Amino acid sequence: MSDADLAAAIAEGAGQILVGIRHRELLTGHLVGDVGDAMAQAWISTVLRRHRPHDAVLSEEAEDVGDRATAERVWIIDPLDGTSEFAMGTADWAVHVALTINGAPDIAAVSLPAHREIFRSDEVPVVDGPLTHRLAVSRFGHSYHSAAVADRLGLDTVRIGSAGAKAMAVVRGDADAYVHSGGQYEWDNCAPVGVALAAGLHCSRLDGSPIVYNTPHAYMPDFIICRQEIAGAILDAVASPW
Repeated sequence: MSDADLAAAIAEGAGQILVGIRHRELLTGHLVGDVGDAMAQAWISTVLRRHRPHDAVLSEEAEDVGDRATAERVWIIDPLDGTSEFAMGTADWAVHVALTINGAPDIAAVSLPAHREIFRSDEVPVVDGPLTHRLAVSRFGHSYHSAAVADRLGLDTVRIGSAGAKAMAVVRGDADAYVHSGGQYEWDNCAPVGVALAAGLHCSRLDGSPIVYNTPHAYMPDFIICRQEIAGAILDAVASPW
């Protein structure tokens, strides 16, 4: 199985497991979220050990041990992105699977199981068509920088739960940008950025520098995913938000 097929199979399979965990609301609240995190992690880690035993892995739900940051091939996984949304019974949650090579996402897959959608970096079409003039933001509302972007570019906001769901809204063409400055970890955005790059979108840090993965501390303070047509204007807005 190719790396691309494996990434997609993992994202899809974990999504099916998570949908099953919510079956008929036999589990609800924090309990369903905890079980979802644990079971998706257990399945994904077992699959990777079986199919890619020599690759390193960084996952939100597993201890970060060994010399992972020095490895060339590293799978960066979020078994359940948007655990709160998943536990509340909403549809805005995702599974992230990415293979990074020398710090860059080489293969990526994001599944939105409740929407029955999967986005693969090897198959995603390039985003085109008219701009929507919409900005994907957290369900809690704006950050300082996203508010500056919305104001400067005249963008309406659409509130979406998980990072993966927000990023895929831009990939799908339902929004023009996703601007994050509240701090995340690499597993929160590696696969979404990999898919977005393959779709021809602009992806960078707020200062315009490239996004680098598989760093020792796996922390990602900020990033932008947006249409190429407005990348310059967004970078200007976040550089001088006042």
